Amino acid sequence: MESLRLKTNYRCVPALQQFYTGGPFVVSSDNSFIACACGESIKIVDSVTAALRSTLDADSESVTALALSPDNRLLFSSSHSRQIRVWDLSTFKCVRSWKGHDGPVMCMTCHPSGGLLATGGADRKVLVWDVDGGYCTHYFKGHGGVVSCVMFHPDPEKQLLFSGSDDGGDNATVRVWDVSKTKKKNCIATLDNHRSAVTSLAISEDGWTLLSSGRDKVVTLWDLHDYSNKKTVITNEAVEAVCVIGSSSPFASSLHSYKQDAKKRSGSKAFYFITVGERGIVRIWNSKGAGSIFEQKTSDVTASIDDDDGSRRGFTSAVMLPSDQGLLCVTADQQFLVYSLECTDELLQLNLTKRLVGYNEEIVDMKFLGDDEKFLALATNLEQVRIYDTASMSCSYVLSGHTEIVLCLDTCVSTSGKTLIVTGSKDNSVRLWDSESANCIGVGIGHMGAVGAIAFSKRKRDFFVSGSSDHTLKVWSMDGLSDNMTVPFNLKAKAVVAAHDKDINSVAVAPNDSLVCSGSQDRTACVWRLPDLVSVVVFKGHKRGIWSVEFSPVDQCVVTASGDKTVRIWAISDGSCLKTFEGHTSSVLRALFVSRGTQIVSCGADGLVKLWTVKTNECVATYDHHEDKVWALAVGKKTEMLATGGGDAVVNLWFDSTASDKEEAFRKEEEGVLKGQELENAVSDADYSKAIQIAFELRRPHRLFELFSELCSRKREAEEHLDRALKGLGDEELRILFNYVREWNTKPKLCYVSQFVLFRVFSVFPPTHIVEIKGIGEVLEGLIPYSQRHFGRIDRLVRSTFLLDFILSGMSVIEPEAQPTESKTKLLLQSDIHIPDTENDIEERDDSPEITASKKRKSKRSRHGSHKKVKNVAFNRVESIPLQA
Repeated sequence: MESLRLKTNYRCVPALQQFYTGGPFVVSSDNSFIACACGESIKIVDSVTAALRSTLDADSESVTALALSPDNRLLFSSSHSRQIRVWDLSTFKCVRSWKGHDGPVMCMTCHPSGGLLATGGADRKVLVWDVDGGYCTHYFKGHGGVVSCVMFHPDPEKQLLFSGSDDGGDNATVRVWDVSKTKKKNCIATLDNHRSAVTSLAISEDGWTLLSSGRDKVVTLWDLHDYSNKKTVITNEAVEAVCVIGSSSPFASSLHSYKQDAKKRSGSKAFYFITVGERGIVRIWNSKGAGSIFEQKTSDVTASIDDDDGSRRGFTSAVMLPSDQGLLCVTADQQFLVYSLECTDELLQLNLTKRLVGYNEEIVDMKFLGDDEKFLALATNLEQVRIYDTASMSCSYVLSGHTEIVLCLDTCVSTSGKTLIVTGSKDNSVRLWDSESANCIGVGIGHMGAVGAIAFSKRKRDFFVSGSSDHTLKVWSMDGLSDNMTVPFNLKAKAVVAAHDKDINSVAVAPNDSLVCSGSQDRTACVWRLPDLVSVVVFKGHKRGIWSVEFSPVDQCVVTASGDKTVRIWAISDGSCLKTFEGHTSSVLRALFVSRGTQIVSCGADGLVKLWTVKTNECVATYDHHEDKVWALAVGKKTEMLATGGGDAVVNLWFDSTASDKEEAFRKEEEGVLKGQELENAVSDADYSKAIQIAFELRRPHRLFELFSELCSRKREAEEHLDRALKGLGDEELRILFNYVREWNTKPKLCYVSQFVLFRVFSVFPPTHIVEIKGIGEVLEGLIPYSQRHFGRIDRLVRSTFLLDFILSGMSVIEPEAQPTESKTKLLLQSDIHIPDTENDIEERDDSPEITASKKRKSKRSRHGSHKKVKNVAFNRVESIPLQA
C-alpha cells in the first residue's frame, strides 16, 4: 500500500463567481465577451466559459444601462447616480464621465458609426451625446413617461433614432427622431399602438420595417416608408424582447427547410422574428402569417413571480448572437441560455447548447458526481439542482421537480453503474434522480417538515437516510429501482424513529452500512443501528446545535461540527469525546475527514476553511477565500479535491498542492545554491554589478549591503560599478532597493552606505521616473525624517570642530595658518644676511638669555600665578607648534 502523506497546503481556484444579478447586459460584436451588471459593479466575462475577465467599479449605485461601441473598444454605463461613464476596455479604466439627465438613465445605445451615444431616462427625455467630446448634440422631449428603450437605425446613412416609453395609464408610444443636422423638425413620427410599456425594438433586415413589443401582449410591425401600422401580432403573453432572424443565419436555414412554411414564403418578402416573455418559452413568427410557426414545447426556465406586480417572469431579454452563434436568452433567475435551431425529420427542434448561471444566490449543499469528479451538483436557494462541469464550470443541466427550495443532496454510483442523486427539499419530500438522463426516478413522501439532511448508503447503495425538521429519521429503500424507468416510482420508508427534540441538520452512514449518525439543533448527536434504527450511543457535550456529522473511514469514531465554534471527535464505543479542535471564530458548519481519516477539513460561518491534523490537534492551514458563511463542503473520493460554497454565491475548488509545493521549494533551494555560488564568483572577480544583480534575484539584503559598503571603500570604482548595476534594475526592483535603503537608513552605523546608494540612484534615474513607481511614495516618506536627522548630526559635528579649533588656538597649541609663512620668511632672511662675526655673535648670545628669561617670567606669572614653585624640578622650554597648511 502506498505510504500515507499528510497534506500541508491546498491551492484555491475560484471556479464559479457571480457575474450577473439582473438588469442590463450587452454582448460584444464578435461574441467574445459579455458585459453584465452585477449590483454596483460591471463584470466582463468570457461568453464561452463565463470566466471573469475584469471588474469595473463605477460608484455606489446600481447599474441601470449599458452599451458597447461597434468596435468593442468603449463601454458606456450609467447608474442611479445619473453619471454616464465611458470605459476603455483595453485598460479597463474610466476615461470620461458626465451628467445630463434629471433622473436615472434607463437605456442607452451607440450609433453604428461609433460617434454618437443616445440615452433615455426616467425624466422622459432622450439625449444624444458626442462620444469624443462628451457634449449633448440633440435634446428630445415629447414622451409622457419613462423611456424604456432606444435604438439607432442600423443603416448609418439613415439618421434615425427610435425610442419607446411607458406613458402611463393605457398608453405607450414609439417615437422616431431625426438626428441629422439638416432637419429642423426633430420628431418625425409618433407610433401609438401599445397599451403598456414598450420593452424592445428591432429593425428588419431590409431596414424598412420596425418591430416593437410590449407588455400589452402584442408585437407591432411598422412601415418606415409612411410610418403606418402594417400588422399587429397577438402573442398572449407579456413580451420582453423581439429579435429579427437574419436571412443568412442557421435559424433561417432551418426555417427554410421546414416544409410546412415553404408555401408561405414562396413569392413573398417575409422575414422571421423571435419573441420571448413571461412564459419562458421561445416562439418564432413569420411577418406574413398571423400565428407562430414554432413554439417551444417545454420551458427551460422556472417562471418566477414578480414581487412588484405579481406577474410571471420567465425570460427578461433576448438577443441574436453575432457570427451566427445562436440565440441568447436571459432568464429572471439570472441565467444565460444559448439556443440553436435544427430541422430534423421535417420537424423544428430548439436545442439548449449552453447555460451560464450569473448568480447562484446562497449555496447550501454540494457533492461531486461519480468517482471521476467531472461534475459537481449544487443545491441553492432554488427549486432546481444545478449540475456543473468542473472543467469549464458551465452549467451542464438542471434537475427540476421540487416545488420548494432544495436544502440537501447526496450522490452515489449504484451497483449497476448508474450515477444517482438524492435530494431533500422544503416541500417535505425526497427525490431520486438519474444523472445521465436528468430524470426523476423516485419520489418519497412522508416527512411532515422540511428535509434538511440526506445520505446514501456507502457499501450496498440500496438505501438512503433522511432527517427532517419534524425531528424524525427515515430509512428509504431503493428496491424498486430498475434500469429503464420513465415514470417515478414511490419510495417506501423501511424504518422511522423520532430521533431528536429539534431539527435534524445532518446525517451520515457508516462505511460498512451498519450505523447511521444524526446531528441536531438540540446539541446532541446520536448513533443508530441499521436497518431498524435502534439507538447505540448519544454524544453530549456541545454547547450549541450540531451542524455536521461524519464517520471516520478507518476508526470507530465520529467527527461533529457545532455552533459553539468547535470540532469534536467522539468514540462510538462509550460516547466519550476524544479530541476537541478550537480555532474558528464563529459556528463550524461542516467537517469532513481526509487523508484516510488522519486529517479533518472544516468550514464555518466566519468564511474560513481550516485543515487539521488529528494526531497533534494542530491547525495546519487556514484559508480565507469566502466573504460570507461557508455552508457547503465536498470532498472528492479519488483525488480528495475540495469544493466549497456559501452565502457569497462563490464556488471554490481546492487542489492538494503539498507535493508540488515541496518540489517548488526544492527547486528554489537548488537554484539558490547555484546562484549563491555564482554570486561569490562574481565578488571574487570584482564584478560588482553582476554580484548586485544576483543579490537582488536572491533577495539577500544583508549581502547587498556588504557589496555596497565594499564599493564605498573604493570610491574611484564605486560609481562605475554601481551605476551599471542600477541601470539594469526594473521598477519593481527599484522599489525593493528603496525598501532596503529605508531599513539601512534607520541605523546610524549603516546610514553612510544608504545615503551613498541614494545619491547614486538619483544620479542615474530622474526624479520624475522614480515618483511614478507604484508604492514609492510611502517609502520616500520613511526616508526623509531619518535623512534629516543624519544631516543634522553631521552639521552639529562640523560646528563642534570649529569650537575645538578655537580652544586649541586659545591654548597656543596651534597657531594661525599665517604664522608658519611669516616664520619661514624670517628664517630665510636671517639665513641670507647672516655674517659670521664672532663678537656680534657673542653679544647676541649674552643678550638673548635675558630677553628670554624676562618673557618667561611674564608668561609664568600670567599663566601659573597661583601655582607654587617646586624644587629640584627641571623645566624644559616649550615652544609653540606651527600648524601646517
